Amino acid sequence: MTKNNEKIPDPKRLEKEIGDFLAKKFGDNVKLVSPMLTPQTLASETDEAPAKSKHILQFDLKPEELIAYLDQYIVKQDHAKAILATKICTHFNRITPDQSRADRLNGMVGSIKNNVLMIGPTGVGKTYMIKLIARKIGVPFVKGDATKFSETGYVGGDVEDLVRDLVREADGDIKLAQCGIIYIDEIDKIASARNLIGADVSRTGVQRALLKPMEETEVDLKVPHDPISMIQEIEQYRKTGKREKNTVNTKNILFIMSGAFAELDAIIRKRISDQGIGFSANIGNDQQQSDTLHHLKSEDLIAFGFESEFVGRLPVRAIFEELTEDDLFHILMNPNNPIIHGKKLDFAAYGIDVKFDKQLLRSVAKNAHNENTGARGLVSAAEKALLPFETKLPSTATKIFPATFDIVEKPDESLKQLAQSPTPPEVNTRFHQLVQQEKDRIRDYIQANHHALSQKHRITLTASRTQLAAEYYSKNIADIGTVLESIKSYYDQTKKIELMFFKDHDINLVLDEDAADHIIATLINSQVDIDTIYQKISGDFELGLKLIKEKTGKNRFFISLQALLEPEDYINNLIKTGLGHQDQLDSEV
Repeated sequence: MTKNNEKIPDPKRLEKEIGDFLAKKFGDNVKLVSPMLTPQTLASETDEAPAKSKHILQFDLKPEELIAYLDQYIVKQDHAKAILATKICTHFNRITPDQSRADRLNGMVGSIKNNVLMIGPTGVGKTYMIKLIARKIGVPFVKGDATKFSETGYVGGDVEDLVRDLVREADGDIKLAQCGIIYIDEIDKIASARNLIGADVSRTGVQRALLKPMEETEVDLKVPHDPISMIQEIEQYRKTGKREKNTVNTKNILFIMSGAFAELDAIIRKRISDQGIGFSANIGNDQQQSDTLHHLKSEDLIAFGFESEFVGRLPVRAIFEELTEDDLFHILMNPNNPIIHGKKLDFAAYGIDVKFDKQLLRSVAKNAHNENTGARGLVSAAEKALLPFETKLPSTATKIFPATFDIVEKPDESLKQLAQSPTPPEVNTRFHQLVQQEKDRIRDYIQANHHALSQKHRITLTASRTQLAAEYYSKNIADIGTVLESIKSYYDQTKKIELMFFKDHDINLVLDEDAADHIIATLINSQVDIDTIYQKISGDFELGLKLIKEKTGKNRFFISLQALLEPEDYINNLIKTGLGHQDQLDSEV
């Protein structure tokens, strides 16, 4: 019996009600087909142990480590990176399971969550930064748009749906979802209108609807008006015979809000001007918006149109700076940026390898800056510059495309030259110059970030290995992380050669770093696999090393690059030195 003596609904009755609901809402287009079985018939299913959390959040990342990770992908925004990295690391280190610490904290009355408000113009990397952080931490992440919500919800959802989406992102793992990140963009659009007489109920209503989830509340996963949710409840009842109430607690869910806040700087300047004291009294109208926003106070957000309770639940504020033309250029030059990778993939879809020169990228950055949409303008500027070539070149025999400023500035003339078969020598020469420039740029980038990259990917980045990474980057479309993971995978394969040699011949073969790098280069630049390489090494060294082992008892051999390239000389030298020394010992005995 349930509460108030309500009987558990009969499964057939539930099925009929849902079927009637679907028929009324969608007509004959949607029908419910579900074999309904009572729990008694499924006794074997009910014996199953309840599902446990598939993931346990283990977090020990330090703020400087997260900043170093973000620096690989995001240009500028040092202040915002520091604030976000510090407060997010603190939040997740606090909620990571630690029984002794958890017991102490649970006894505390009240806790303040580091919910974040990000303020900055469009296209400066706010959303991108949060996505990178969520990926690095390994927690579920959902994004919502504040303009789509109202206090009572819109058709098909409300504010609490973001929490339910978090559970779906976590593949149904409620415990993992309770450690997730909810990101709400365009939050400035739900500030009440300042020129409106009377209360702006619709916007302040959304703010109030967010208050409880942002702090701590229980969100029911079942949605009464959602037929899918009802079907899931029936399925759960069918399997267990119980009506379980699944809820998500939002205590540890981090809420991050962002918006452009176009007129907020004017409010701050007015407050500072009215105060007329201190260094900030000198702030003028000609100062950049981002500089003014660094003087933000809670009272400015309230004047902007937010409820004081809402502002109080966003204690951490990160100000993003507007991007200059130089910033946009450095974004394009960053080897991890998705814009250039995207254009490479576009041309690669037709078997065309494209390389870019700095002058062209500088031109794209200038045109993007003129659009005044931040980094978002880079995509449209790049598309505009390269579209004629993406349209025409796939219909030709062209396989290489040196995307230089001179070529892109004269598309008609350049297309005629590029379409020639065979490829004109000057085009071929220019392309290979760009290939070399790209390799040099990647090598310099890895050297500049040597320590962080070595630690992150657990690989020793020698000078030759750095050059191999640059070679791999130039031959493949991948970011630096993917490149180094591939190099690490190849390096691990060279270690397998040592294991296989010992297993097959009972001899310890140790490859020096230069020999390992040579094998990695072979794997990158040719079609051979690791088994083929092993068979050659085994054939080159097996008999000679076995002979030396039998005569001298030696069972550990270091293979240098020279030995790998000239195995016969290496074996002969070992025989001369090793057996000669043994003969001397025998004669002395």
